[in-house]
Amino acid sequence: MPRIRIYQEDHILSPTQKVWQAFADNPFALVGLWAVCCILTLAVFGPWIAPFSPEQQDSLALLLPPSWDASGTVEHFLGTDDLGRDIFSRLLHGAHLTFGMALAIVLASLVVGFIIGSISGMMKGLKSSILSHLLDALLSIPSLLLAILVVAIMGPGLENVFWAVGIALTPQFVRAIHQAVHEELQKDYVTAAKLDGANSIQVFWYVIMPNVWETVIIQTTLAISAAILDIAALGFLNLGAQAPSPEWGAMVSQGLDNLLTAPWTVTIPGVAILCSVLAINLVGDGLRSALSPIRN
Repeated sequence: MPRIRIYQEDHILSPTQKVWQAFADNPFALVGLWAVCCILTLAVFGPWIAPFSPEQQDSLALLLPPSWDASGTVEHFLGTDDLGRDIFSRLLHGAHLTFGMALAIVLASLVVGFIIGSISGMMKGLKSSILSHLLDALLSIPSLLLAILVVAIMGPGLENVFWAVGIALTPQFVRAIHQAVHEELQKDYVTAAKLDGANSIQVFWYVIMPNVWETVIIQTTLAISAAILDIAALGFLNLGAQAPSPEWGAMVSQGLDNLLTAPWTVTIPGVAILCSVLAINLVGDGLRSALSPIRN
């Protein structure tokens, strides 16, 4: 009965408090939030708390299993790869690359998409229709495929991955914000604001924007998980981060040759990717559910 409690307290709770209360009533969303905070902490401080350099090799510790295995050691908690590099250290440095780059890409895509989507959403007639059809055509191409096409033109490397994934995700922001603004523009309260003398900028910023933030927040969470998957996929295909980079997708690719003899070299970075995407999706679903009562 959590929502009944929220509605009973509407007179004392601010909109932000009501959203947080609804979000906190979802245990899966809270687990996802804690997981995202932990991953973000590792992405920021990982390079400083890693016990080894991600490229440091040890010829006496080749393919050591994780510490919970009988043959493992505490010194190499998650084992080593075929070159004797510590997987735990590489995982921490990889969080800085994969998760950190995903956040940077989404932030850049959000800014560009917000500007273009807002301007186009306020348009009417032929211009709005043409842009809408162009966005539909771009969105018909999967983001990963679009990123692969861009990397194929620009060449592999982390810098080009930034541009490739950013170009692939920006149309999603443009489309979501364009559609949200265009729908709000048809509402009666917008017409009332115009009749009250508000100009286009005032209508957008003070009347439409408060009702578009939900779309922006939800689209951002979805884009972060998509960016992580795209970055990892490009690294796995050797189109993104190049060896000896500890990017998670590249780590999975580098460990494939030892999949049968040393499965931890593949499963551990793979689980890191899975947990990151799952945690972000749980937060996104929790935000969507928490914002729905406020919108309605």
